[in-house]
Amino acid sequence: MSYQLENTQRGEKYNTIFSKVSPAQRRNRTARAHWRSRLLLGFYLVLMILPIYWLINMSLQTNSEILGSMTLWPQNLTFDNYIGIFTNSSWYMGYVNSMLYVAMNMLITICVALPAAYAFSRYSFIGDKHLFFWLLTNLMAPPAVFLLPYFQLYYSVGLFDTHIAVALAHCLFNIPLAIWILEGFMSSVPKEIDETAYIDGYSFPRFFVKIFIPMIRSGIGVTLFFLFMFSWVELLLARTLTATDAQPIGMIMTRTSTASGIDWGTLAAAGVLTIIPGILVVYFVRNHIAKGFALGRT
Repeated sequence: MSYQLENTQRGEKYNTIFSKVSPAQRRNRTARAHWRSRLLLGFYLVLMILPIYWLINMSLQTNSEILGSMTLWPQNLTFDNYIGIFTNSSWYMGYVNSMLYVAMNMLITICVALPAAYAFSRYSFIGDKHLFFWLLTNLMAPPAVFLLPYFQLYYSVGLFDTHIAVALAHCLFNIPLAIWILEGFMSSVPKEIDETAYIDGYSFPRFFVKIFIPMIRSGIGVTLFFLFMFSWVELLLARTLTATDAQPIGMIMTRTSTASGIDWGTLAAAGVLTIIPGILVVYFVRNHIAKGFALGRT
């Protein structure tokens, strides 16, 4: 009883103090809090953008200027680093190779993961939960574990140094990830929609393509984003399973170190060009990513 009385008196005390605050003081407090949040956000954005700006700054400088005094912008603006990349086949083919096996991996993974995720979300069968858990355990193993088996297998069947070899190797990690993400989106779609479509005379392929897939397009956008992100930045498998014809850009960037030193300008320009595809992917699926983070497993 005394505890309730003490809480009541404390609440009355706080209400009295709060009632003494004028509307102008409240507005000032709100404005200060608003500006603090803006300053923190601005500081965070500066920390995030500064490395990218510095990379662009280095890409527009010569090696002598980079190794000289620190400058916030290029003193002698030059595009020779970018021209050297676009005129050297060993450089620009690295980007072509990377985009080829990333696109192949995304296509294979999404074609396999869509029906598999639908089966996990709509049907119950013996060992379904164990199989689903086994798929997720593939994500827990580091890629280095599979280097030797993949290398020996692909070399034996003649797939070594091909784009499909890297794409299939990445499927080991991307297919379980895609199934896990898509299953969450598909489970949120009521089963009554499937039954209504079958009553209306839709076959399963027609229903799946025309009705079901548009309903989970946000989930597909999120999945494609994560598939691209893994395949584009993964270097260990891509480096081991390729030699000359299908070398990714990440492997070529490690060859800028020569007897005369590191070509910092070309390396910075290659880094800028490597970021651009990721920015384009995020731009085109930005709406789906925003909905996906709110609805799905992500």
